[in-house]
Amino acid sequence: MIGKQGRVTGRIGPGLVGEVMISVRGGSEAFYAYPSVSDEEIQIGSIVVVVEYFPPRTVYVAKALL
Repeated sequence: MIGKQGRVTGRIGPGLVGEVMISVRGGSEAFYAYPSVSDEEIQIGSIVVVVEYFPPRTVYVAKALL
């Protein structure tokens, strides 16, 4: 999971549990998402990269450098 890219479908930020869709096993799945930088906000539609993964459905993400 670490290093995979996903698209934010629920705003991520301090005090919020966001949502990210990530391609896995031939489809897309939703994961609970938190910012890797604690005070960062990431808006819906942003592309992010998974930096930490806690099974089964939690990821910490950072904005992707495009």
